[in-house]
Amino acid sequence: MAEVLHNPTIGQLQERAHGDGHDYTKGSPHIRHHQIRERVISGVHALVGEVIERNGRCRVLEVGAGHGTFTDHLVAAGAEVQVTEMSAPSAAVLRHRFRNNPRVTVLHDPDGKEIFRSEPLDAVVCISVLHHVPDYLGAVRHSIERIAAGGAFFSIQDPLWYPRRSGLSMNLDRGAYLLWRLGQGEWRRGLATRVRRLRGRYDESNEADMSEYHVVRNGVDEVALHALLQAAFHEVELQSYWSTQAGALQTLGERFAPPTTFGLLARNRR
Repeated sequence: MAEVLHNPTIGQLQERAHGDGHDYTKGSPHIRHHQIRERVISGVHALVGEVIERNGRCRVLEVGAGHGTFTDHLVAAGAEVQVTEMSAPSAAVLRHRFRNNPRVTVLHDPDGKEIFRSEPLDAVVCISVLHHVPDYLGAVRHSIERIAAGGAFFSIQDPLWYPRRSGLSMNLDRGAYLLWRLGQGEWRRGLATRVRRLRGRYDESNEADMSEYHVVRNGVDEVALHALLQAAFHEVELQSYWSTQAGALQTLGERFAPPTTFGLLARNRR
């Protein structure tokens, strides 16, 4: 039985949710599905290539890198990368994975404060991260201040702002997730979590509510983020697309379903 944590920090809950042996791939569409992976990879390579062309180097902060699935692509594109992770076991995996690569620095970040440091960067990358940051607008605003002229910001795989989405988009999204979730086991836990969400009640000591589920519970305001980035960069591209965990439903949704998820690529810092 898991130890009961009293007043746990988000870092402690992240470690419980993403501890030893955790498989990030299992519930992550951006790792599992080809078309979404390609969105991420093409964005990473475009960002790094353009920054190197302008600035001669690309110092990247990758926030919440998991086990480094896309860190490999940042390095392959030519970046020098600092990666952060709130989970100590995940940070240990990253250190082992990149132990022989001097272009990767791994930072265990249990309090999520590394993004608020002052050292200059050429780019910030947040892959499936912002919906776990309560003050994501403040975090992005500060990260922009760290980015040198000619640099870039890339965020992807966050849920579109719920209040602007149609009922069809929301219902298809939730239905697809529920169908996928039914095949994952842990019925009792899953049912209890679902009931809490329907009631709008969240257990601050439960990693399913505070880490696995979005801390930002109405999605992420892509319009506000776009405006914030547009004031600081010469070019900002917003991509909206369908994303879900189940492979078959991802394939169908790409053709027929309305968007549920978005990415932002901001180029050429003013």
